[in-house]
Order: sequence, then C-alpha cells, then structure tokens
Amino acid sequence: MSFGFLGIQFGFALQNANVSRIFQTLGADIDSLSILWIAAPVTGLLVQPIIGHYSDNTWTKLGRRRPYFLFGAIAASIALLLMPNSPVLWIAVGMLWIMDASINVSMEPFRAFVGDMLPDDQRTKGFAMQSFFIGTGAVIASALPWILANWFGIENTAPEGQIPPSVKFSFYLGAAVFILAVLWTVIRTKEYSPEELASFDEEKENKSSNEDDEIVLHDGNYKSRGRKQIISGLVWLVLGAAFAVWFYLAGIEKEPYVLAFGLLGLGVIMIISGLFQRQGKTSMGMVVIINDIMSMPKTMLQLALVQFFSWFALFAMWIYTTPAITQYLYGTTDPTSQAYNDGADWVTILFAAYNGVAAIVAWLLSPMAKATNRKFTHLICLFLGGLGLISIFYIQDKNLLLLSMVGVGFAWASILSIPYAILTNALPANKMGVYMGIFNFFIVIPQIIAAAILGFFLKSFFANEAIYAMIIGGVSMLIAGILILFVKDRTP
Repeated sequence: MSFGFLGIQFGFALQNANVSRIFQTLGADIDSLSILWIAAPVTGLLVQPIIGHYSDNTWTKLGRRRPYFLFGAIAASIALLLMPNSPVLWIAVGMLWIMDASINVSMEPFRAFVGDMLPDDQRTKGFAMQSFFIGTGAVIASALPWILANWFGIENTAPEGQIPPSVKFSFYLGAAVFILAVLWTVIRTKEYSPEELASFDEEKENKSSNEDDEIVLHDGNYKSRGRKQIISGLVWLVLGAAFAVWFYLAGIEKEPYVLAFGLLGLGVIMIISGLFQRQGKTSMGMVVIINDIMSMPKTMLQLALVQFFSWFALFAMWIYTTPAITQYLYGTTDPTSQAYNDGADWVTILFAAYNGVAAIVAWLLSPMAKATNRKFTHLICLFLGGLGLISIFYIQDKNLLLLSMVGVGFAWASILSIPYAILTNALPANKMGVYMGIFNFFIVIPQIIAAAILGFFLKSFFANEAIYAMIIGGVSMLIAGILILFVKDRTP
C-alpha cells in the first residue's frame, strides 16, 4: 500500500537536493533562490485540495485514489526526464512547477489512502511505514549524483550554464523508479468501495462525539456562511494591500511582494466563493472546498501552527543547504568550480543521511508513541531536528555534519507520520481526501512565506551568508516542538 511512496520520494529527493544546484548553474544568485523555489509550494497549495476533493468523489475500475497515483506518476516521470536538460533558468523554473504539480497529484491521495484503508489504531504504524519508504527512497535518490560521480566515474562538473552529467543521469534513473514503484501500488492493492467506507464512518460516529466533524450546510445558513466568507475575504484583501504599501514605502524589492500578492489572491477567492454561496450555488467545487476550509476540525486547526513552523524549517534547509555548505565550508559560490560541485555532491550525501535515519526511526515511532504518547514523541523528534540544524553553524568538519543530519532525520520521520496519524482520527471518511489536501495548506503556506522573506532577510541582515538560514530553520523547528503540546489528540 505504501510502496509507491518510494517512487514519489525519489522525485522529491532529487528535487530537494539538486534544484538549487541547477538554478545556480543556470545563473541564479543566492538571494534569488527562495523566490525561484516558490513554484513548488504554490502548486501544492492549488493542486492538493482540488485533487483531494475529486478523489473523494471518484470511483472507477482502478478505484478511488489509484487513478490519481498513476496519472501523477506518468507526468512526474516525464518532468524528471526534462528538468536537468533545461537550457536556461526560466525553463528550469517552469519545469520545477510542472514536476512539483505532478508529484502532488500522486502524493496527496497516498495520504488519504492510508486513512481510507486502516482503522484508527493502525494509522500511526501505517504513516510510519510511509515514512520508511520515503526515507529509503530518498537515501538512494539524494546520494545518486555522488554515487555516479565517485563509484561510476561520471563527471560531476560541466561547462558554464550546463548541468553536470551525474545530475542528469540521476534524474533519468529517478523517473524510472518513480513510475515503477507507483505501478506496484496501483497493481497490488485493492481499495474499499464507497459503501464500505461509509459503513466505517458510521461506526466511527457511533463511537465518538461529532464535535470535530465538519459542519454540514443546510438551506437556512448558506447566506450567512457566504457573508462570513466575503468579510473574511475583505480582511485578507486589506492585509495584503497593507503589506504591499509597507514594502513599497520601505523600498523593499522583489521577493516579499509575493506574500502581499498571495494575501490579495486569497481575499479575491474568498469573496468570489462567498458571492456564489449567497446565491445558493453551494455545490460548486471552489465553494465546497472553501466551506470545508471554514469548517475544518479543531484538531486540524491546532496542528496548523505545528506544521507551519516545521515546514518553514524544512524549506529553509532544502533551499539553502547547498549554498550554505559550498559557501561556508568549501569557500566558493562558483557553480563551475570543482570545489563547488564537490560541496554540492556532499550535500546529496547529507540529505541521504537524514533520510536514512528517518527510514530507521520510522520503525521506532509506533513503540515510542505507545510508551509515551504521540505528542511527546513528536516533541522529542522536532527538538532533535531543530538542534541538528542549528549545529551546522558551529561545525567546521564536513564529516561531522552527518551528526547534524541524525537529528534532522528524527524530525523528518516524525513530521511525515505523527501529524497525519493524529489528524486522520478526527476526520470523517467521506472527506478524508479533501481535508488531507487542505491540511497541505499548512505545509505550503510556510514554504511560500519562506520563499518570500528568506532571500530578503539573508541579503538585508546576513550579507547573503546562507548558513544563517540553517539557524532560522532550527529555531522554527524548536517552536513547532513546543506547539505540539497544545494539540488535542483523540487517540493516545
């Protein structure tokens, strides 16, 4: 059931470990990297709730979720083949957009798949199994450029403006693994029918109160709901406009405006949805999704802040580890130099290391949660991750950075499983997909904010020294650890 995640993570790991390297090779500056990465979270923000909504309401010969696994895998594999052959920077940015959208089409239904297929008491183990396959796939994928260069003698340097062959061949292998692994899950699993899922949901409702279930709209309250959405939209519009004016008056350029435009866009969407709802058009896809957002379970709201700070930290690490290590330990920002490419290759080993630790820790999460509880387990793992990121600033030996990655591995394994195990116990079965997609907001919004402000902060306050992004990420992960204590977990 989870084997397809091996392929999905192959794609994500290659993206996370190599996209900054590709962008810098094609001429991107360090302070521009975060805004160039913004394609990834924006696509997740748009794609996942839509795919979740439609996968909740799909039933074909292939089942409910599996058609989305398959389509996303085919599109993502094609994108992986094309990405390292981008001739110029803007094409590479566009390919990142397409690749991330395709990966999200496959990934979101996989989260709901575990919720569909397993009862409450098995979900911690189920999501831990996903973490295992994610970690295993990412170990190999992250290390591929280093392996190809050091074990098989494939060049890890190239002329200016060209992607090294070791990176190209890594993406080609990743495309093959992606499609084959997802095909295994599509072929080897059988999904429960909508009728069976409805019966499971009925049993769940009989065993617990409905205080965390979604609010059901009735004919008498859609106008009131529409008015609230319009008011909320106006608030977001005013906030976005205020940020835009502040940035303009302060003379701030480029990246932070993404945050202002994002708020303005959210305001417009909320207002449009509210207007449609006041007219009684409550069955429209956009209106349904906005209604689900407005009536999300309390547990989901409590987990939102935890996810926000966790993923802000991860995005800072993914964007800036390569420039931080090449600049801080190897003393260069020149993508054509041997020193830069050796440093970039070492980053792939570091990423493989934390994913390898995550694959091992995945087996420990369920026993740890049973011995204590899920919240305390997540707290410990996030603290280890935060301290691991901060320690990078103080380490001068590249080999000792592997110890930093041990802490990050604990956090990564837990982030991929514990929040989802807590959340699915609070969700109705007929809304599992759309709520998993909405939950992704709290993953991509911090990434968008990171993309909007990190480059600006590094340039304005830290002289473009990327190593400080590691400290910012570490502190963010420590905050997430504290916030998990305030989440209500219905199952200990």
